[in-house]
Amino acid sequence: MANKIRILVRIRQFVNTPMLTPRKKQNLIKEYKLHESDTGSAEVQTALLTKSIIELTSHLKTHPKDNHSRRGLLKMVGKRRRLLDYLAKNNKKSYTSLVRKLGLKK
Repeated sequence: MANKIRILVRIRQFVNTPMLTPRKKQNLIKEYKLHESDTGSAEVQTALLTKSIIELTSHLKTHPKDNHSRRGLLKMVGKRRRLLDYLAKNNKKSYTSLVRKLGLKK
């Protein structure tokens, strides 16, 4: 009985906490913004996607059969790759600094 309650509490805690809270999101935006009112530049979007990818990857390590989340992860990785390709093509200096800052390969 106690084991079932513990499992329900753990599930409820996971369901009620979003992966990327608004506070985490605001902190990332402050760190990677290019100017004062920047919320949607490629640098900010890439940083937000990277954080979401890291958190979703840790979720999938504990829930390996969650294929719906795995598909979302693959879509996020593809979107981040396209944003990074755009930065590499249009602003090489920003691309190299962002990759170094985020700790990504390439």
